[in-house]
Amino acid sequence: MADQAIAEKGSDYNSGSDNGSLDNQAPIYERPKGIKGIYYHPLTQVVMLGFVCFMGPGLNNALSGLGGGGQLDPTVNANANATLYATFAAAAFFSGSIHNKLGSRLTLLLGTTGYSLYIGSYLAINIHPHAGAFVITAGAILGICAGLLWTAQGSLMLAYATEAQKGTFIGIFWGIFNLGAVVGASVSLGQNIHSTANSVGNGTYIGFLVLTLIGVFIPLTMADPEKMIRTDGTKVTTPRHPSWKVELYGLWITLLTDPMVLLLFPMFFASNWFYTWQFNEYNDVLFNIRARSLNNLVYWLSQIVGSIAIGLLLDQKAISRRIRAFGGWTILFGMVFVVHIWAFFYQKHYTRATNPPDSPDKLDIFSHGYAGRIMLYIFCGLLDAMWQTTAYWLMGAMSNDPAKLAHFTGFYKSIQSAGAAGAWRADGVKVPFMNLFLSTWVLLASGLVFALPMIHLRVKETTDLADETLMRMDDSGKIHDVDEVKATLNQELVREK
Repeated sequence: MADQAIAEKGSDYNSGSDNGSLDNQAPIYERPKGIKGIYYHPLTQVVMLGFVCFMGPGLNNALSGLGGGGQLDPTVNANANATLYATFAAAAFFSGSIHNKLGSRLTLLLGTTGYSLYIGSYLAINIHPHAGAFVITAGAILGICAGLLWTAQGSLMLAYATEAQKGTFIGIFWGIFNLGAVVGASVSLGQNIHSTANSVGNGTYIGFLVLTLIGVFIPLTMADPEKMIRTDGTKVTTPRHPSWKVELYGLWITLLTDPMVLLLFPMFFASNWFYTWQFNEYNDVLFNIRARSLNNLVYWLSQIVGSIAIGLLLDQKAISRRIRAFGGWTILFGMVFVVHIWAFFYQKHYTRATNPPDSPDKLDIFSHGYAGRIMLYIFCGLLDAMWQTTAYWLMGAMSNDPAKLAHFTGFYKSIQSAGAAGAWRADGVKVPFMNLFLSTWVLLASGLVFALPMIHLRVKETTDLADETLMRMDDSGKIHDVDEVKATLNQELVREK
């Protein structure tokens, strides 16, 4: 039984290109044909995965992107977000183990429910202004749900792609996911195009709530990951479901045997920190609701462009994977400084004292100077998408094993959310705008500096079986050596032929 389990896990090993993985002894399976083949195509499932996140976190991003969650006073929103990301950080660290125990579809289903509750809480506070405690409680529940959803999402997105497709699959997913924010922003803009007020009405929240409720049911329509075969014929074998003890041991083994992932933690930490300044200290502070809605729309549209563009670059077959990794790093480094030098010249002219939440002097879409400020917001969206896509791509370059990728994405969302919780709490206690802005700049630059040695030492042209420790671990927690696993794979390959 141990040999069979290792053979099944080993069929994931080194899905290197669309030409197959014969050099690595991985069994090659025939993909289904016709309608069934389309449904079970990895790209189809990644598109469906994108729509799961379109309906949940995508719409939630549209709401957050309005600044203050669309409210006149952003304090409740800042405190709710701090609570959300605090529970998100705690839950996500262990959500890889939960995902590997429950399976991807159930984990996705549980994860989507929190978004409906959270958006519903904003409708509640719009109707009952003293419902702030409900919003904060809903944020805490969403944090747990979001940890589950994003861990399942990351594991499936990275495991369904061959090594040659990971950037493209990440870009396509990120584009569809952010299309949810585009639709949400369009709804908000349509609702508020004739408004010069500073907050949104009930209709915007109701529209968002209905769409998130639809999204809850999409995971039920997705294919069983155990039936998925990649485009190169290698089988996507999902993590089996060992005991909780062995699964938590796998979490420890992931860190112990691949410590280079720790060098990505500063990059993870910075990856949501900047939202607080962008959404609340820039978009919410400077613009009325009509301008905020338009800014929000172009921000998420630019995310689609940014994620697909850098995803295609990171998958350029004519360039070695190591050069692509350094190229992606260089683009991010340049974008960080372009965006923040530009933004500094705006930020130095206003403070919390000069621009209170109820200021009547906020910029409108027809105001002088609006064009330059919306262009900066477009570049903020491009940077965000490129940052997140590259972070996922780097994790995908370290492994093809869904169990290990679940842990990696769990670490990513946990550390990311810890950073976001700190940033939103800083906003909630009224830290000066300039302090938050400078901390954003420093954390982004530092994250890239720490990631550089990891790229140099860990990113290789292809993933080796020796790196896939969890793939070589059986249900009892025993880790088999490489030669033993290869011998088992050879036996499996003979049986398949």
